[in-house]
Amino acid sequence: MSAPSEQAPVPGPSGEAPLSKKAQNKLKKEQEKAAKKAQFKKADAASSSLGSSSGSGEAEAVSGDNFGDLPLNQSQTPFGARKFVEIADLAKHQDQEVLLHARLHNSRGKGNLVFLVLRQRTHTLQGVLSKSDLISKPMLKYASLIPRESMVEVTGTVRATPAPVDGTTQPNYELHISKLFVASKALPSLPLLLEDAGRPVEAIEKQDKEVAEIEAKIGALKIGEANYEEELQRLTSAKSAAMKFPVVGLDVRLDNRVLDLRVPAHQAIFTIQSGVCQLFREFLIGERFTEIHTPKIQGGASEGGAQVFKLDYFKEKAFLAQSPQLFKQMAVCGDIDRVFEIGPVFRAENANTHRHLCEFVGLDVEMAFHDHYHEALDVLDRMFIAIFEGLETRFAHELKMVSLQYPFEPFKYHKPSLRLKFPEGIAMLRAAGVEIGDLDDFSTPQEKLLGKLVKEKYNTDFYILDRYPADVRPFYTMPCPDDNRYTNSYDMFVRGEEIVSGSQRIHDPELLVKRAAAKGIDVSTIQFYIDAFKYGAPPHAGCGVGLERIVMLYLDLHNIRKSSLFPRDPHRLLP
Repeated sequence: MSAPSEQAPVPGPSGEAPLSKKAQNKLKKEQEKAAKKAQFKKADAASSSLGSSSGSGEAEAVSGDNFGDLPLNQSQTPFGARKFVEIADLAKHQDQEVLLHARLHNSRGKGNLVFLVLRQRTHTLQGVLSKSDLISKPMLKYASLIPRESMVEVTGTVRATPAPVDGTTQPNYELHISKLFVASKALPSLPLLLEDAGRPVEAIEKQDKEVAEIEAKIGALKIGEANYEEELQRLTSAKSAAMKFPVVGLDVRLDNRVLDLRVPAHQAIFTIQSGVCQLFREFLIGERFTEIHTPKIQGGASEGGAQVFKLDYFKEKAFLAQSPQLFKQMAVCGDIDRVFEIGPVFRAENANTHRHLCEFVGLDVEMAFHDHYHEALDVLDRMFIAIFEGLETRFAHELKMVSLQYPFEPFKYHKPSLRLKFPEGIAMLRAAGVEIGDLDDFSTPQEKLLGKLVKEKYNTDFYILDRYPADVRPFYTMPCPDDNRYTNSYDMFVRGEEIVSGSQRIHDPELLVKRAAAKGIDVSTIQFYIDAFKYGAPPHAGCGVGLERIVMLYLDLHNIRKSSLFPRDPHRLLP
């Protein structure tokens, strides 16, 4: 076995005797230090233009070995070559070096320190750069000038913080950054700032109240009064001081939806919306339902009336589907006895309200039953309870993020849900002083009042109202066997507003024709639908749910456009 080889001795300066091991280490450190100084000097020279920039706030393409602008990503790095972590999982990586992609949410410089707030969807983290042999002054300057909302690639070590960091979702950890690269740079001037778009509504409402009170005092001043000019100047100054925060209006938000969607609360809203669909699908598949997909271009108006979007279909006229209703029933008649669908619904209603859209996502259910339509109603009841419970247990983080900007009361419901008959609802309204006929439909204010009365009496935000009058239901709704003024139909309500409309459907073709004619529908346009019931049809029932509406009401957002990704109403087609 050969002896291990030894390193050749390092000669001393000017041919002197070889250096000792200790002297060799000292020389090596001095050489490394000199190399670093030369590198920093070169970077300082390259960054001189950065310090004398026009003040636009945009970092120029100055770079070093551990900072700078990355080339355009054209998938040149092999898949799986690097491992990225999520901010939400940083607790698992304490005292480890990690690599992550994030947005630059905010930054501030302080002496030889730069603090960055990094954001991934609803999760935020503080990153720290501190001047050292590794972190040069040009790197600090570069970091401080990266525009907000830029995409960055960051390497650093996860450290526990001595005290919680305010304003982040990971207050007990921070990232000590060693490398910082910009992957995609945002414009230095943004049409809205996320800190303004994400400000709690309570702060805005308080500001609005203060401003309104001052404006009322200004309006009460009378020209010619003693000290009029002084008082006007004082109140005008007070009004300016009260307007601390810019208010981002809904139209500005929707016009710049890509930025607005980055607000953590809005990220959470659409995660919750996805969760509603997920829970809806999971429950129904567990109840032996089949997911179907029905056409959205139809040859007849599925609900009747004039509230349909018409379009040219080659040489014929066609309509955008108001509902998958007819096709759900045809599927049940085709022995797919339990079906559901998640898909778009179109309504040409010129309704400029807080709860109406011209296009929304419908969650539709239809099922055959044996004896009574309440068999279906029981399934729907359990479905909603499963959705509510699932939101509470699986989306608690997102619910909290929404509540920080849009505070809402915890959602209350019974198991099983409260059920009232339509006449009981009428009686409660009358007891509250409302004049309403036995067979009248509810107006929106009456609907909200009934929800308030139900909450006060039964302590629930969710209830079912059964047996609606025939005059206010679609042509395909089955009349009640004991009183044909009413129908085997039901609505469901969240926080005093309707989210579900459903019923037992007429499965007898002769009765269908009679009811369609009574509603003014041209039977020839739905003949294909009526024919589906001529070959033996099971009794069946179902419902339609508006996804955006249930999310809006569950989170108490007050406007359906907040729960629609890219809303379509009578005045908005873009973006």
